[in-house]
Amino acid sequence: MSTARRRIAERPAPRLWVATPDDAQVVTELLGEFRDWWGYEAPSDDAIRESVARLIEDPATEFLLGAPAAESGSPAVGLVQLRFRHSVWTGSDDAWLEDLWVRESARRTGLGRALTEFAFERARARGCARIQLDVNTANENAKALYESLGFSPFQKAVGGDALYMTRILQDVRGSAQS
Repeated sequence: MSTARRRIAERPAPRLWVATPDDAQVVTELLGEFRDWWGYEAPSDDAIRESVARLIEDPATEFLLGAPAAESGSPAVGLVQLRFRHSVWTGSDDAWLEDLWVRESARRTGLGRALTEFAFERARARGCARIQLDVNTANENAKALYESLGFSPFQKAVGGDALYMTRILQDVRGSAQS
């Protein structure tokens, strides 16, 4: 085990929970921070708040929150947005890890790993056959985390890499972010 992994393993376990409507404000704040980290101007804080209010009630969406220490009063400093949909190819639901964000002050503490593993647990509990995500190829830290957790672009069935592709249908964030 590396020194960094040993240091993380020696820390108290983080507190992880599924957000409820009472957590909507902190979910909104964390997603706004993620937007700002990317350098986006949109969506606005109000638009994020409206989307969170809608999605937090959606049974096909979960926001997972994490705090660095298991103490009940620790505020959330990280989140996962997890979405669920049925797949013809597996005959079961799939999970889509749409977002993972951890505040700078809590990075390299194992919280991102713990939130992702919590997403695995939540997906398994719903009977999901797989969990998928996309990651920006320039985000080396995120790629390394996901690869260490078993994510891969390789698809055994067709012998090649999966490629996440996008086609913009409406420019809702402005052309600089598309």
